[in-house]
Amino acid sequence: MLPAMAQAETSAGTPKAATGSWLSRNVLMLGLISLLTDTASEAAIPLLPVFIVSLGAGAMALGWIEGIAEATSSILKLVTGKVADRVGKNRPFVVGGYSLSSAAKPLIALATAPWHVLVVRIVDRVGKGFRSSPRDALIAASVPPAQRAAAFSLHRSMDHAGAVIGPLLAAAYLYWVGSQTQDLRLLFWLTAVPGVLVILAAVFGVQELPKPAPSPKAQAAQAGQSLVRFLVPLGLFTLGNASDVFLLLKVAQGHVDLVTFPLLWVGLHIVKVASSIPGGKLADRIGRRRVICMGWVLYAAIYAGFAFVEDQHTTWALLAVYGLYYGLTEGPEKALIAEIAPRDKRGAAYGWYYLTLGMLALAASVMFGALWEYASPMAAFLTSAALALAAVVAFAALGPPRATTQAAASA
Repeated sequence: MLPAMAQAETSAGTPKAATGSWLSRNVLMLGLISLLTDTASEAAIPLLPVFIVSLGAGAMALGWIEGIAEATSSILKLVTGKVADRVGKNRPFVVGGYSLSSAAKPLIALATAPWHVLVVRIVDRVGKGFRSSPRDALIAASVPPAQRAAAFSLHRSMDHAGAVIGPLLAAAYLYWVGSQTQDLRLLFWLTAVPGVLVILAAVFGVQELPKPAPSPKAQAAQAGQSLVRFLVPLGLFTLGNASDVFLLLKVAQGHVDLVTFPLLWVGLHIVKVASSIPGGKLADRIGRRRVICMGWVLYAAIYAGFAFVEDQHTTWALLAVYGLYYGLTEGPEKALIAEIAPRDKRGAAYGWYYLTLGMLALAASVMFGALWEYASPMAAFLTSAALALAAVVAFAALGPPRATTQAAASA
């Protein structure tokens, strides 16, 4: 069944203008923008719990702040994706979304109460909700169809690079300046520096592409069915894909010292950076569906390993290998969405993709936490592993999307 997956993948719905190198101007600029944005975010977000506690709140307030912010972002990704499709323009949403987030982040420094942080985080996530689906539609239209997974993987690689640079810069700042509340406020203000660069790069670097011709209703309806055939197994997998914070909790049970702990997290992101582009190129070469399944199987194996392994160094090794799962799935998943959806419907398709990930990821973390607390960590990890394998079976059973299969037949 899996070999047939690769054979069915073609360039359906892709504009003929998308030719040449996958290192197009839009891909490079959007990758740079993501790197700068994540550098600013990851310099500030890990310190939010400490800052919120200093404002008189606790874990419950932090949970509400992050939960409301992420839910807002997930819903907006669908809305703005549909609107961008309707108006036939992606660049305004990309520029506006990144600008809004970049302008909001430094304002955390002004917070004197937990609800002030909530407002800033919501505005930040509104910016992400505005940009994400139109940005992915723009990337998909900016590169040759046979190289989309590599392009998306480069974008994700640069995003993960920001997740490495940000915490390292924050750690250096705290080492040299201090970690008092006022020192944290200055650090939040300093996130405006990459923010200004983000806005300049978005305004002057990102190019709009011609508005696509409307797709026939029959093609759009067929693409919608094909999207469901992907989102169903994706949703099943996501239901078992709890927050990576639980992996840190597992590692912490080995009594890791506070110096080693953040280094392990940075190391995970380094593996993500290193594996993203090779994973995307592999998907372009042997098929996106096949590589996604490989990533899900790897995920299942690693989570099964976490269920049984107690040795500290083996746990560290599993955490590092876990980064390969991201390289095998993030870019190929987005490339597969571009294959399924007609060009004028890609914003909405990415919106449904992000909504599926956002809503089910929340349920996954709740379920995983309940299993961890009321059953055992082993039960939680094995349940996630089982759901990942079930998703692979469902993905194979549903078969290649009909839209891409028919395109292959007519190519």
